[in-house]
Amino acid sequence: MRRIASLLLIACAAVVWAGAVPAYAQYGGRGGGGGGGGGDDEETAKTRKRNEEWGTGGSHLALPTLRNAGPCPFVKVLYDAARYIELKDNKEATQAVGFTGEIQGLSSACEYKGADPIKVQARLLFALGRGPQAEGAVKTYHYWIAVTDRDRAVIQKAEFELPVTFPAGRDRVEVTQDVMGITIPRASARVSGTNFEVLVGFDVTPEMAEFNRQGKRFLANAGASAQP
Repeated sequence: MRRIASLLLIACAAVVWAGAVPAYAQYGGRGGGGGGGGGDDEETAKTRKRNEEWGTGGSHLALPTLRNAGPCPFVKVLYDAARYIELKDNKEATQAVGFTGEIQGLSSACEYKGADPIKVQARLLFALGRGPQAEGAVKTYHYWIAVTDRDRAVIQKAEFELPVTFPAGRDRVEVTQDVMGITIPRASARVSGTNFEVLVGFDVTPEMAEFNRQGKRFLANAGASAQP
């Protein structure tokens, strides 16, 4: 996460996020159409292989098929920011857990032809929870989506809010979030989507990032639930 933060200092405005990048959430949503991308059988096989490698394209999160002239950008969750876990006084104990979150699924699709910009859609599945130290039933999570030049520099970054109200008697909810307005200009028709990566992650503290980096984790509703 520190590396991503430092790269942001040299970001250049080469990516346009259309309008306010419309996004919407839906509790327990698992909708979607067919797989992503068009093309012949060979290209489909390549897309499937890429999806398996990068953890995208889950059937329950599939986006409608889009036709494009080449491969899509790689879209993945940044490991250091894949989980959000509040720990009271930084104590790594079940009873110290507050609100938690995890990006459990990611699907993406893209569309472009000729020298047109690459238009990317992403569908995220969040598992969110409240532990013993969570106060109240309302929490606004923050996450970001960044476009990079294949792990060399961050080109653009957008931040999003995810307000969640936990229903009475529940300490865990699932939310799907669609982000539709990611547009990546290209210098020429010979620049394919593989020149870019789209990274997704929670807005986490350095302590949370280190916790994730070490592979530690709690369930989304770790420990006894906070009383409403």
